[in-house]
Amino acid sequence: MARLFSHPRFLVVYSATLTALFVATTAFNIWNASHRVFGAEQCHVDFDQLTVHRINIVEPDGTPRLIISNKAEFPGGFYKGKEFSRPDRADAGMLFMNDEGTENGGLLFGGYRDRKGEMHSMGHLSFDAYEQDQTMVLQSDQYGSQHGTSYQINDNAGDTLLTPEVLNAWASVHAMPEGPEKRRAIVALIAKYHIGLHERAALMRDGDDSSLLRLCDPDGRVRILLRVAPDGTPSMQFLDASGKVTHQWPEKSGSAQPVK
Repeated sequence: MARLFSHPRFLVVYSATLTALFVATTAFNIWNASHRVFGAEQCHVDFDQLTVHRINIVEPDGTPRLIISNKAEFPGGFYKGKEFSRPDRADAGMLFMNDEGTENGGLLFGGYRDRKGEMHSMGHLSFDAYEQDQTMVLQSDQYGSQHGTSYQINDNAGDTLLTPEVLNAWASVHAMPEGPEKRRAIVALIAKYHIGLHERAALMRDGDDSSLLRLCDPDGRVRILLRVAPDGTPSMQFLDASGKVTHQWPEKSGSAQPVK
């Protein structure tokens, strides 16, 4: 018997058996611990701090619903659960998706001091109609000494859905250099797809330090304008469909004037 225990082949088999038992026991203990933490016995994990670049929240079937991301990892757009490029996005924030995995709003923010020392800041919260553009917008902008803050309610100009084809066409036009050619391309794009937004109401602090309330008709034409000028002077104007002031308070001559 002693010769059996000391035989080299027995020692090899014995060592292999012990190793297999050790690996199996360790794997079971790891599985058991993870099951207690992540399984049915406990449905959540608490952290004091969590540092990440991006968080993707999805439904059980994998449909994306919410993405929280830094600037570097911020996604493009989403349509029916599939992501497509949006090179115009360059800020951190959150992206909202509807039940079908299509974008329907988001929160963006950013700020920096440029090479000239001028300060820039931006905050944007919006919600979209089904596969269309934003119908509610809360916006705050700063470009150097210019400040603007607004709350805006919109109607989509047509019933065209913003498919990846339409969005890619718009992105191509948006990337064009400023000038007459770009303006013509925008007009042609709007005519082709019948897209755009009609403002229905807006409350804002304008860049000239005035405060405004605009109420518009279904075609986006301003019909009532309330304004407090930078010097504190209040005014109210009623306008017809052509933009001409029909009534105003306080009354003064030369009522037919541009409307902001």
